[in-house]
Amino acid sequence: MASQEDIFKKLIAHCKEYGFVFPSSEIYDGLGAVYDYGQNGVELKNNLKRYWWDAMVLLNENVVGIDAAVFMHPTTWKASGHVDAFNDPLIDNKDSKKRYRADVLIEELLAKYEEKIQKEIAKAAKRFGDNFDERQFRETNPRVLENQAKHDQIHARFVKALNDSDLAELKAIIIDYDVVDPISGTKNWTDVRQFNLMFSTEMGSAADTAMKIYLRPETAQGIFVNYLNVQKTGRMKIPFGIAQIGKAFRNEIVARQFIFRMREFEQMEMQFFVRPGEEMKWFEHWKQLRLKWHKALGLGDHKYRFHDHDKLAHYANAATDIEFELPFGFKEIEGIHSRTDFDLSSHEKYSGKNIKYFDPELNQSYTPYVIETSIGVDRTFLSIMAASYEEELLASGESRIVLKLPPALAPVKAAIFPLVRKDGLPEAARSILEQLKFDFKCTYDEKDSIGKRYRRQDATGTPICITVDHQTLEDNCVTVRHRDNMRQERVPIHSLHHLINEQVSLKNLFKKIVE
Repeated sequence: MASQEDIFKKLIAHCKEYGFVFPSSEIYDGLGAVYDYGQNGVELKNNLKRYWWDAMVLLNENVVGIDAAVFMHPTTWKASGHVDAFNDPLIDNKDSKKRYRADVLIEELLAKYEEKIQKEIAKAAKRFGDNFDERQFRETNPRVLENQAKHDQIHARFVKALNDSDLAELKAIIIDYDVVDPISGTKNWTDVRQFNLMFSTEMGSAADTAMKIYLRPETAQGIFVNYLNVQKTGRMKIPFGIAQIGKAFRNEIVARQFIFRMREFEQMEMQFFVRPGEEMKWFEHWKQLRLKWHKALGLGDHKYRFHDHDKLAHYANAATDIEFELPFGFKEIEGIHSRTDFDLSSHEKYSGKNIKYFDPELNQSYTPYVIETSIGVDRTFLSIMAASYEEELLASGESRIVLKLPPALAPVKAAIFPLVRKDGLPEAARSILEQLKFDFKCTYDEKDSIGKRYRRQDATGTPICITVDHQTLEDNCVTVRHRDNMRQERVPIHSLHHLINEQVSLKNLFKKIVE
């Protein structure tokens, strides 16, 4: 059985081979942690963004969208705390000369203890079968108790060090628990130090008058500085939300794991403005609703979990992540945060402008509190690809690689084949393509055997293949082959539009969210 690491390598290779993701500027040997989306990748990505956008602005009448500029006045980032506090704790290994995030090294150490505990539980569950009592086992098994005690001890020190911004203690944990560099295998570490992640540049035509500005490290601030513009022009009443999809930039020193952590990435964020005192009710509301959005994709409910933050950001009074089980463990793909009134109050203070909201029901003005949902497009893209990638052994002894993508997100919805390249079959196939292309992204393929054509479409996740044969010219029916179970059925041409729409409509996903 292939290891998770091997599967991940195969997935990365598959993404390149089938036009999903390419290394950026590859002819110049690439640029670290920057990637380009290919012809299939951009379709999947756009479908994913459409799913998020419509779930926000169609399903919620009190959520609207904006598209703010990447460049913002530099005082924005002073007010938001990014100039002073947007740092990662970094540590170098003197032998390998590699740099790591100290907090990630400790999180990986904690994950190893969790893994040991899970292995013991899995072994016991297999041994005892239906009679297994996991809770009792956790409370009584010596090895589980020992590993749990070590985990809790490290975790307590880690949380305190993070909250105290105690860099020396972070290093002490790494030393005390024998964390070694995965490359050199040594514990020859430097001290931990902070590194600001913002990219800066200059705006202006003359060197002496140029203004230092930043590439935005998040999209949220563009919403905050515009919230009153949107509220007034849209006559919005609290509670209301503002959604945005856009690029953000972070100078990640430890960028790795393919498109999981990149220097240029895309976020889908919604900031929801509420009355002070009602924030925890709405925090819970959006927490549950966002999880339903993810689970509607059908990638496996067991692959998701909430992870509450050990250290709250300076602006938050509650924060949780939705984590997804990727080949390299459970990782954050979305954050839900109660940001209090930090951002709006800070912008009011730094700008000197009154940006309070007047509540006609209460007949008073106040600074709204904010609930944020922030999801990484690229991370979610990766989670969908990882969960959909399968190597199947067929009954015939053959194998196939298939991407079991949610049909609504698949880059191509239907592939149309003539059985042979003669006898009027290509013309009949192209006629069907002309009928369907106004509503669905379709492709036409007449090269190689039908079997090879099916395999190509399986590898890119196309849910439906339509074959035109000689019988089609007589009865106006085609053979429809379904990706996941390879079932074939004879279908009248006039039924194709309805059949495809039933499978690939975003409505199927939306209904799961609102039910």
